[in-house]
Amino acid sequence: MSVNITGVDEILAKMEKKFGKAKTDKVERRALKVASTTMKYALKSGVSGYRDTGKTVGEVTASKPRRKAGKLSVKVGWQGGGSRWRLVHLNEWGYTRNGKTYHPRGLGAVQKTFDATKDEAKRLQIFVLKNELWKG
Repeated sequence: MSVNITGVDEILAKMEKKFGKAKTDKVERRALKVASTTMKYALKSGVSGYRDTGKTVGEVTASKPRRKAGKLSVKVGWQGGGSRWRLVHLNEWGYTRNGKTYHPRGLGAVQKTFDATKDEAKRLQIFVLKNELWKG
């Protein structure tokens, strides 16, 4: 799953021209952090419908903005130690055991949350960028 944000490139080009590369990078990272935090809390809310011990909800994290192939990005998902992503995968897609297909109550919860939140994350990111552009 990924979010494509259109119109941000023009804003970033204007900011880079006005403020320089370093300040633009700092503001872009701030905007990504705001958007990823929104996605993180929405995901926590979305998967709380099938929580048992609370670890699935508690282990949702958002990474720091990182540059990969020339573009900044963040990852929202489950952190490390356990195999939480395996359980999330089973809840998200269902599974078949002994020829019987199971549809857990969390079926499609992550995708629904993503679809419902991606527009808000885009708006927040663009708002932060424009706010910094006009603030000067």
